[in-house]
Amino acid sequence: MIEAAFAGFRLGLGLILAIGAQNAMVLRQGLRREHVFAVCLFCAASDAALIAAGVSGFSFASARLPWLAPALRWSGVAFLLWYGARSFWAAFRGGEALRAAEGAPPPLGRVLAMIAAVTWLNPHVYLDTVVLIGSIAAQYPGRTLAFGLGAAASSFAFFFSLGYGARLLAPVFARPRAWVVLDLFVGALMWSLAWGIAFG
Repeated sequence: MIEAAFAGFRLGLGLILAIGAQNAMVLRQGLRREHVFAVCLFCAASDAALIAAGVSGFSFASARLPWLAPALRWSGVAFLLWYGARSFWAAFRGGEALRAAEGAPPPLGRVLAMIAAVTWLNPHVYLDTVVLIGSIAAQYPGRTLAFGLGAAASSFAFFFSLGYGARLLAPVFARPRAWVVLDLFVGALMWSLAWGIAFG
């Protein structure tokens, strides 16, 4: 059981470490110290739900619903293009994110809606959690639950470390120029992800 759980933890951590749209948003919320716990919990719980679906064999749903994959694909592309444009606009305005951080934070509902779109409209998250983790979990007969719990634990460990560890970078982001660079990076990342989803 412990071996299967550790294997799940390693796989989950390896898949989630690559910087992506979801990680960029968690990092941003951590830097601004806005709704960090709720955002980290939402991301980790979403991953856990998808991992549970994969481990329980739900990955066959895409074969039964042929419209599901294209719908997720193009919804994700549209959202990533919009979010990238939003980040480029924030960079163009210069330091807007920093000023917003000093004022009233955006409502929790709006933040969770955006992180939900980044999480659930990204086709890659289904490939990683439902398909890949689900198929590898099948290699541990009788221990798939332990494997899934290990993979889910890696999501909780990663997101909470990223969200609360981001404040260590606070001195760097005390300068408006650093926020401009971050916004440019996030915008380029979102558009490159959209390109990869659309044409990859």
